[in-house]
Amino acid sequence: MGTWRVDSDLLARARFAVSRKAEVVCALEALVKPSDPAARAFHAAHHVAFESMLDDRPVRRDLIANSFRPRRGSQPGWIANYLAAPPPAPEATFADELACVAATSDEALRADLRETMASPLPGSLEMAGLTEQAATVMDWIWTHTLATDWPRRERLLRADIVARTGQLARHGWAAVLRDLGRNREWAGDGQLRINRFDLPTRVLPGDAELSFIPVTSSASWVGWTEPVRYAIYYPVAGRLAQGDAVRRGGLERLVGANRAALLRLLDQPLGTTHLAASTGLPVGAVGNHLRVLLDAGVVARRRSGRNVLYWRTALGDSLTAAGGG
Repeated sequence: MGTWRVDSDLLARARFAVSRKAEVVCALEALVKPSDPAARAFHAAHHVAFESMLDDRPVRRDLIANSFRPRRGSQPGWIANYLAAPPPAPEATFADELACVAATSDEALRADLRETMASPLPGSLEMAGLTEQAATVMDWIWTHTLATDWPRRERLLRADIVARTGQLARHGWAAVLRDLGRNREWAGDGQLRINRFDLPTRVLPGDAELSFIPVTSSASWVGWTEPVRYAIYYPVAGRLAQGDAVRRGGLERLVGANRAALLRLLDQPLGTTHLAASTGLPVGAVGNHLRVLLDAGVVARRRSGRNVLYWRTALGDSLTAAGGG
């Protein structure tokens, strides 16, 4: 099993912290492969601009593809450490965290990517200036998708820290660790379980700094900057439960079952006759629902010959994605 061995003094010094770079990692995963309704809504809102940014320098696409190793059977998933490394200080700004990435040499970044993928890298990643491209992608994500939303996210993250700190004071680390994601727990004998993969125990040095960092996605991961900085990233309280609740009919409860069904069909332009046949609704009822959706700005329409076609707007895409469509 994957465990970290920590002594009691280190655990006593452990702290909760906020990381803006961690939110960039969450955003990057949502832009590449959204895994839940909230991530799909984020993807719908930003993926067009994101893809355009990648198209400016195709090496960026290869860089991202080699920064995440998916979980396969008994092989654990992995995030490149330039993304997962802990912040350099408890109250580090995004500029501070980005500077750590920018200070990495190209060859060190390539070594990080090789370890992540456990395979050779494509030739495009042998170019000079690779670290500069990594910093550019991260800065773009922060500036274009997260900066304006940061005050809201920060409130969620700091509220979680307040709650965890209170739980720690009342019940100790064993209770806190059990609630930091799947397979996280105090395993006894000085061992903190990170996952259940067959991995060697990592012994943290006595002068290490251990941080617990909440994120607003449902993801969890670990990272380190050897020899002394280590971090465990975990979903904010209730994040997984909220995702499950949204999947259980959130869109239907918001707009009604019939309009939800129409919205899910309109990822491509369709006419009322096709929609009526697909949903089993009368053509007149379909028309009435479409007028409401049109007035709400979640669908658009245009005439094509004798037919009028409807499709989802960007707002409709976001609403459908957030509702589990």
